[in-house]
Amino acid sequence: MQPKNLKRLLRALGRQGLDVTYSDRTYSVRLANSLDAPVAEVLLPEDFPVEAKALKQLANLASVRHPSGGCVCRACATPDFHPGDAGVAIGSVVETVGQVIPSAVGSDINCGMRLHVADLTIEEFLTKRDQFVERMKGDYFFGTRDVTMTAQAMRALFQYGVPGWLDAMLDRPTGSVVKSDLQQLTEESERIFLGGSMNGNWKLAPEELVSDVGLVRDGGLATIGGGNHFVEVQRVDKVENRTLAHAWGVREGQLAFMIHSGSRNVGKYIGGMWRDKAKAAWQKNLKYPDSQIFPLSTSSHPELVASYLQAEATAANYGFVNRLLLAELLRLRLREVYKDVEAPLVYDLPHNITLPQIEDVETSYTMSLQSKIQNRSTERSRSPKSKIDKWVTRKGACPAYAGQPVIIPGSMGDYSYLMVGRGNPAFCNSASHGAGRLRSRFDLNRRGASESEAELGLTGVDCITLREERRIEEAPAAYKPIQSVIDVQVAAGMVDVVARLSPVLTFKA
Repeated sequence: MQPKNLKRLLRALGRQGLDVTYSDRTYSVRLANSLDAPVAEVLLPEDFPVEAKALKQLANLASVRHPSGGCVCRACATPDFHPGDAGVAIGSVVETVGQVIPSAVGSDINCGMRLHVADLTIEEFLTKRDQFVERMKGDYFFGTRDVTMTAQAMRALFQYGVPGWLDAMLDRPTGSVVKSDLQQLTEESERIFLGGSMNGNWKLAPEELVSDVGLVRDGGLATIGGGNHFVEVQRVDKVENRTLAHAWGVREGQLAFMIHSGSRNVGKYIGGMWRDKAKAAWQKNLKYPDSQIFPLSTSSHPELVASYLQAEATAANYGFVNRLLLAELLRLRLREVYKDVEAPLVYDLPHNITLPQIEDVETSYTMSLQSKIQNRSTERSRSPKSKIDKWVTRKGACPAYAGQPVIIPGSMGDYSYLMVGRGNPAFCNSASHGAGRLRSRFDLNRRGASESEAELGLTGVDCITLREERRIEEAPAAYKPIQSVIDVQVAAGMVDVVARLSPVLTFKA
């Protein structure tokens, strides 16, 4: 079955300089004047709209090459595909050889998802819901959280991520962490992608967040962020794969806690700086690319490639700890209000990140794969002349290696899903990071206030926010239906369903 008016759509896209074909829920796109670029593929449910702007952005990204050497060798997009503000479509995945593309990750480096479950029924939760919400509003909105740490801990955070931060906390716990079970946090680090650690460098972090001595009070750490970021209380209402769910500690009827946040101002600082550096490194006598997407080449600037990857890793380490602390603040409040609640971690994974391409190991989710990725990241950052020359960059798409947990949220009025990756090489071992926007924030700001609760999909939605405009901008009507996004990826062999979760209440900053 083909989408309605397909021929008319393809002709219209052709008039915009795009060479587009369609087959079996997949659009293949390339710039008509860049026939040497790889054809990018977009997997979309048949009833989803096709946005020309997003297709043009993906085709531009696929055609990026550096005159000194380096190109995109593969490009695709997941079903939550939609236009990005910085010229790169959300849901884009590119494999590159001989180059990295800082703007393909953007400023929200290591934005990602984290999921916990708790043996607490919905009835038990609702009896003290108001008390819990008030305490969380203090932490998330009013700054009552205390994530103060020593200068040594902050450096370790940037340098080594979760393990470095934990080592420093074990030596000298500070802030709210003095009440945490540090042994539990240490054991849970195995359930974080890459162990929550990449090869960073604290010297590349914002100067105001690193010092030689004393305490550091970072106003951005353990904050949700704006836009589509959230902390959501959910209920596990259906388990599809009981074997995996049992292994991951997930059962029907449990409460769950899903966190979507990233590297905050640190990512903005590093992402913006390196987009500018990539542009400044462009050969002076050459025309800028029409797309304004500037790669860094290992042939002409190996030291810049190595430095960028280490800077990105520095922000990624911050993102891992930011999500951990958001979760830990919530877990501490759970223990205060509901007493003996463990709320163990299920998984934490990124969806805005550059990783080495793995070709010589089986793409199964094992510690050996994790170690191989980590070792290659470290090797590249330490030695610009090393043989590693291929990367996968994901923007609004997450890794989905075979056997790896994958977390795909819907809107705050729709289901979310815990999935398992199938390691599909046709989609670069990737999956979507959500449902994808259907209406822009601008459109919701302009028209949303005049629409009814039912039209916005907000009937029955429990959204905790201090900004009414955020509730409208992030209304369920702003997003595509999650079920279609899940179904098309299952049919394509990218992921399988483990459990379905329904929203209870959502914190939006």
